[in-house]
Amino acid sequence: QLQLVESGGGLVQPGESLRLSCTASPFTVDVYAIAWFRQAPGKEREGVSCINSSGRTVDYSDSVKGRFTISRDNAKNTVYLQMNNLKPEDTAVYYCAANRRSSICRDQGSESDFGAWGQGTQVTVSS
Repeated sequence: QLQLVESGGGLVQPGESLRLSCTASPFTVDVYAIAWFRQAPGKEREGVSCINSSGRTVDYSDSVKGRFTISRDNAKNTVYLQMNNLKPEDTAVYYCAANRRSSICRDQGSESDFGAWGQGTQVTVSS
């Protein structure tokens, strides 16, 4: 069925940037609502942001507003998370997930809305 693969994580210093990628197969990313989640050590998984099938976006985390931007490139069948001005508290495993039942992002991220998940990519922000 639908498969998602994240990439782009790594080790960066505070203030630097990363761009995460989420590629879907065999279906196109514009069919689903697709969200980024993250899970930091010792913490619950939290929603970061979501993009719906028409390209409208919803930010779930106040802590990343103004720093993180979700976007989509239909030609590459990829959803991105551009992360700027990274902070140590952004350290987490980042996952992308697709809602297979809806193309619309709800106002609040909920793990139960998303049935297809990628394997995650590690982002470590440390000096």
